[in-house]
Amino acid sequence: MDKIIKAIPLDDYRIEITTSSGFSGIFDVKPYMSGSAFKELTDESYFSQVCPAHHGIRWPNEQDFSSDTIIWDIQHTATPAEPVH
Repeated sequence: MDKIIKAIPLDDYRIEITTSSGFSGIFDVKPYMSGSAFKELTDESYFSQVCPAHHGIRWPNEQDFSSDTIIWDIQHTATPAEPVH
């Protein structure tokens, strides 16, 4: 499993991601925010506290995404303005 080594919060609930294998892209969290587990992420100051953890990313109150989910999402939803490496 690829490990997330960089997770930089961006505006509009997106995160710039880089993995240990060199893969990079923009992960859009908005589609996941309707679930009750992720409701707290709507607070922009809380959202900005994202950090790499284990093989994925997490926030202080244990909301998380695995690297597999993040990579799949980037590969399947990237627009031409968002290059996938």
